[in-house]
Amino acid sequence: MVLAAMTLMVISAHVASAQNDQAAPAPATEQVASGDIDPFNTKSEEPLHQQLKTKFIEGGAGFMALIIICLIIGLALAIERILYLSFSKTNTKKLVEKVEAALADGGIEKAKDVCRNTRGPVASIFYQGLDRYDQGLDVVEKSIVSYGSVQMSNMEKGLSWISLFIAIAPSLGFLGTVIGMIQAFDAIQAAGDISPNVVAGGMKVALITTVGGLIVALILQVFYNYILAKIDSISIDMEDSSIALVDALVEYNKK
Repeated sequence: MVLAAMTLMVISAHVASAQNDQAAPAPATEQVASGDIDPFNTKSEEPLHQQLKTKFIEGGAGFMALIIICLIIGLALAIERILYLSFSKTNTKKLVEKVEAALADGGIEKAKDVCRNTRGPVASIFYQGLDRYDQGLDVVEKSIVSYGSVQMSNMEKGLSWISLFIAIAPSLGFLGTVIGMIQAFDAIQAAGDISPNVVAGGMKVALITTVGGLIVALILQVFYNYILAKIDSISIDMEDSSIALVDALVEYNKK
């Protein structure tokens, strides 16, 4: 939320500066005479950030600011999930080998120490299973399944908000489209004429807000699918390693 507030302040400053720049343009003849305008268009085009600022103003600061807020908050949540999942990723094969070696050397307590000193949801699941070894293998399996569901919920935390912003961004764009069309019809009614100049203003607002909402939704959708792919990868590792842990406990129980 602090990041969103700071971004709004920056946007407001850009909007104010852009409006001041466009408030009193010099006559074209004076600019050509002074060399500010190249009549042969030999100079470089307008910078990209200036073009985006202009389109932001033309699309309406209210709706475009809401769309950008959806982008900022959605990206913040997506980056937080990506970092969380990146730190949750562990080498499960190596962890299983360490747990098996600890079971062979020092028993359950040493295996629990290995899990306690390893980060990630897989090590947490292992620890919960090993902690209930004295209650039987059936209880260990149920504990692994139950705690695995808890870890899955932790990994999926915040995804509902990202999907919400994916849905809200284009909806705000379509709302701006409807309002732009209403403005266009109001201008037609006031002028009593359906000329392109009368309709252009409202249609521009309608198209810019729609494009902005769709772009934000596409960006967030890419991050959302990437997060889902990482969750699927970790969940597969959790299932495979949990089976390996149960098999290791069965062998340890036989000995």
